Amino acid sequence: MMGNTTGKTTSIISAYVDAYEEIEQEIAGLTERQLKWKSSPSSWSVTEVLAHLVDHSIVVSFRIREILAGSKATLPGFNQDAWVAGQKANEEQISRLITIAHGLVQYNSGLLERLGDEEWSKTGINFKGEAVSLSAIIPAFVAHVENHLNQIRRIKQEAAEKQVQ
Repeated sequence: MMGNTTGKTTSIISAYVDAYEEIEQEIAGLTERQLKWKSSPSSWSVTEVLAHLVDHSIVVSFRIREILAGSKATLPGFNQDAWVAGQKANEEQISRLITIAHGLVQYNSGLLERLGDEEWSKTGINFKGEAVSLSAIIPAFVAHVENHLNQIRRIKQEAAEKQVQ
C-alpha cells in the first residue's frame, strides 16, 4: 500500500518497479553464448550490462539512504568499467543478476512507498558537486535502465549480424 505518496510519486515508483521488465523481455531466449558475446574486448556483453545495472542499483540504494539520513557526505559515484571488469561480471549467471535486480528494486520500492512529500524533496550533493533530490534520482535511474536497454538491443543486433548462436 502506498502510504504518504502522491499520484506523481506513485507513477515514479511504478516506473521504477517495472524498469527491468523490458530488459527481461529483450533477453528472453538468448543463448549463454549470446548473453556473454562481446563485439570487442573493451565492449560489454549483455551479461555485463545487466551486472552494471545491478551495481548501479546498489549505488542508488546507498544514495537514497544517505539523502534520507540527511548526510552531508558527497553521494558516491563509481567507476563502472573497473567494477564490471574487477568482478568478472561476464562470468555471472544472468538468472542470478535478474533475481538480484528485482530484489533491490523491491526492497527500495517498499522504502519509497513509505515516504511523504517532505522526504521526496530531500537532497544530497552528488560527486559533481550538484544538489540532487530523491525525487530526481528515481526517474534518472529508470532513464539509465532504458539507455542500457537500447545498448542491449545494439549488442543483440551486432551478434545477429555476426551470426552468434
